[in-house]
Amino acid sequence: MELTKKTHACVRLEKDGRSLVVDPGLFGEADAAVGADAILVTHEHPDHFAEDRLRAALEANPAAEVWTLRSVAEQISAAFPGRVHTVGHGDTFTAAGFDVQVHGELHAVIHPDLPRITNIGFLVDGSVFHPGDALTVPGHPVDTLLLPVMAPWSKVSEVIDYVREVKPRRTIDVHDALLTDLARPVYDTHLTNLSGAEHLRLAPGDGTGL
Repeated sequence: MELTKKTHACVRLEKDGRSLVVDPGLFGEADAAVGADAILVTHEHPDHFAEDRLRAALEANPAAEVWTLRSVAEQISAAFPGRVHTVGHGDTFTAAGFDVQVHGELHAVIHPDLPRITNIGFLVDGSVFHPGDALTVPGHPVDTLLLPVMAPWSKVSEVIDYVREVKPRRTIDVHDALLTDLARPVYDTHLTNLSGAEHLRLAPGDGTGL
């Protein structure tokens, strides 16, 4: 399996000539999901779900399908009957040849005054976990954790403790568009020295084998 980092929370996974894209939102490339065989969306926030871009990807590939939670599925399912699948915590499915488990139910707390929306994470092929906007512990061994390193709902100590709890072999930064170049080395140092896992930061467009 090959992983290509896209901007912010989006990644593209490829295996056996097929591709799966997670969270092609507004902060990323406009064509991040175009050509994908399967698209997974963790929740409805626009940096993870951009309706027009998702529709464009489904129109570009009539065989492409989407797996997501109800709040997103309700916005696009009518236009693409049979191609948008609603999933939740505990569900398993196969998408474009990838085996996927769903973990988690709620977005992380941004502030107690704000209601929490739903959020799900995806464990792909039993090895790569994308938690969306939550610090969900999947309860399964994780080889590669796609780590949301910076968000309005987190601080670096929580991110480090999350890695320690999941215990992946390595982490790859996602949810990083809000980090300035000046701040990135600070996060790199803390995650490398304190998390207990190999830490990898990829620039948008860069890839790595898994």
